Amino acid sequence: MGGPSALQSRDRLYEPVSRLMAREDWERLYADDIEAILRLKQERNAVILAHNYQTPEIFHCVADIRGDSLALARDAQDLEADVIVMAGVHFMAETAKLMNPDKTVLIPDERAGCSLAESITSEDVRKMKERYPGVPVVTYVNSTADVKAETDVCCTSGNAKRVVESLNVSRVIMIPDEFLAQNIQNETGIEMLTWPGHCEVHERFTPQEIRQYRRMHPGVTVIAHPECPPEVVAEADYSGSTANMIDYVATQNPQKVLLVTECSMSDNLATLNPKTEFVRPCNLCPHMKRITLAGIRRALENMETPVTIPASLEAPARAAVERMLAI
Repeated sequence: MGGPSALQSRDRLYEPVSRLMAREDWERLYADDIEAILRLKQERNAVILAHNYQTPEIFHCVADIRGDSLALARDAQDLEADVIVMAGVHFMAETAKLMNPDKTVLIPDERAGCSLAESITSEDVRKMKERYPGVPVVTYVNSTADVKAETDVCCTSGNAKRVVESLNVSRVIMIPDEFLAQNIQNETGIEMLTWPGHCEVHERFTPQEIRQYRRMHPGVTVIAHPECPPEVVAEADYSGSTANMIDYVATQNPQKVLLVTECSMSDNLATLNPKTEFVRPCNLCPHMKRITLAGIRRALENMETPVTIPASLEAPARAAVERMLAI
């Protein structure tokens, strides 16, 4: 471990997760990889983007930019690093590459996919456009570059309502998340032509489960992600993207909260909001959990695995993301 200065350095690295894990576990499982990653970031002129669903040792100990997919897309535009490591799933790495075509973007595990992104193809989108000619296509960023390339404008769960309303139309093709589209239709009254894609984490929540948690935890504030089924959102006190959830807890200071989303959110928010008790309905995203400290270290050591986008898709896919960011 080294002398007193090395010990003090480790104290600082451990402090953000000290409420979540024992020091001896952190030292045994994570400390060496964290120190190696911090060194490699300097050597490679690299930054790490971490989604809110990443585990605390990644989110708090090595990430440079943290947030939901919208925040990561925005911040990726202004990076001066040579290398970007995406601690998230593959479509997020593709989006970072779209916004930074001259930089190296690495995904630590190529298997980190997304049930939504894998539910639809560019051919599926073309068929929908043929069936509904002239109807604008709004595509959730949880999608592949080839699907984005067929899109008028992208959206995230945080800005979907604003994006849809900006089109000033009565009918929208909104893909691939059926539940997000239904929830936006309920909010706006605009007809959504949907695709039957679902998040494998959020689709598992049920209204009965939410009511059971309320019985077990009287007075709990329930916050649901808009990828949940509409009947689950209807049971919640508030619905919003991961960024909206963070803001709600920080500003409203609820005594006890149930986050109806991927359970690493609760771990990360518990560190930031020590006075709030978090009830944890633990639905894990298996794809997010493929990203590990060891994988990030290996990615930086070996410069693997670089994300590439076919040249024919770059311009149209980037345009759909840029239109979203301009709204």
